[in-house]
Amino acid sequence: MAFRRLMMKNNKTIYPILFIISASHLLNDSLQAVIPAMFPILEKSLSLSFTQLGFIAFTLNMIASVMQPIIGTYTDKKPTPFALPIGLTSSMFGMLALAFAPNFWTILLSVVFIGLGSATFHPEGSRVAYLAAGDRRGLAQSIFQVGGNTGQALAPLITALVLVPLGQFGAIWFTLVAGLAVIFLIYIAKWYQNELIITKQQKKPAPPKKHNQHVSKAIKHALFLLIFLVFARSWYQGTIGNFYAFYAIDTYGISISRAQIFIFTFLISGAVGTFLGGPLADRFGKKAIIFISLIGPAPLAIALPFVNEIIALIMLGSIGILLMLSFSVTVVYAQELVPGKIGTMSGLIVGLSFGLGAIGAVALGVLIDYIGLSLTMILASFLPLIGIFALKLPNDKKVYEWNN
Repeated sequence: MAFRRLMMKNNKTIYPILFIISASHLLNDSLQAVIPAMFPILEKSLSLSFTQLGFIAFTLNMIASVMQPIIGTYTDKKPTPFALPIGLTSSMFGMLALAFAPNFWTILLSVVFIGLGSATFHPEGSRVAYLAAGDRRGLAQSIFQVGGNTGQALAPLITALVLVPLGQFGAIWFTLVAGLAVIFLIYIAKWYQNELIITKQQKKPAPPKKHNQHVSKAIKHALFLLIFLVFARSWYQGTIGNFYAFYAIDTYGISISRAQIFIFTFLISGAVGTFLGGPLADRFGKKAIIFISLIGPAPLAIALPFVNEIIALIMLGSIGILLMLSFSVTVVYAQELVPGKIGTMSGLIVGLSFGLGAIGAVALGVLIDYIGLSLTMILASFLPLIGIFALKLPNDKKVYEWNN
């Protein structure tokens, strides 16, 4: 309790800003969700291989991931509020190009624009959530991130309701989604700009910190370990999000539209888990939630390839909730490990999720082409067991002591 009182501030949480930036996150990530949602359509219409589908996911996620920490590092030094609407404008052009793309290479070019928009949005959006958080950083980050996870969860509905009846051209409707996000983010950018002026006026020079080589080494070790855990979560999440629909179609003999129910269940449950993770971490500690998030779903993940259709649906819901408890928590944990680097840490952790998911998409696509879908799903099911290494993370009190 004494530690919690030390962490408390008299800062007020600004919920309207958090809800608007969360809604913008939903719209941004629903644009990204269109890409994997189109995979079953593109596989048939353009005769793409699983390897080519993996490279499409790789292009989208690598552009988003590589650019995020770069943009985050720049905006830590020079915050840029209007980068938010500019980024979504890039995504809007990407969606327009995607609707008319005639081949594999033009699809890759389209997703570059969408990836750039996402890379710009995430670090600055996370900074907005941080500024509006007050003393509820875990909750604020969860509100922000749950918008994104909900947007990703819309992918199966996008497939079933838009892309199956309209085909690739259905992507044209998502230019309107991007336009709405631009309007929201112009409002957010104005608030953000005003907040920067107020913060600059109130800012006092920080006392010089004594360099402790032992602590610096421990922080680097903890950050490396956190990245390793994000790797396990991202690869397993990408396995389900990109390829489980194909597995369900092959294993249960169901249609493309019906297979989306499995993905929707996993992703919408993940959004619930994302929302719950922040408040739970505020109460029980970030290390505990990160550990539970990976080890908790491990037995279910290992059993998933061997159960029937109904049990698989229930298991996917449970796995989604547990796995994504740590999504917002890992961002806040990294931000507190390296204070003052809000954009960099957000870009690193969230961007890394995209980047590792991208590498995983290519690796899994190649693996499926060589050894088959079923065996690949079985092998990937052991990834959450890596969560055992979360026990080596320092607890919240130790992280606070290191930086104070």
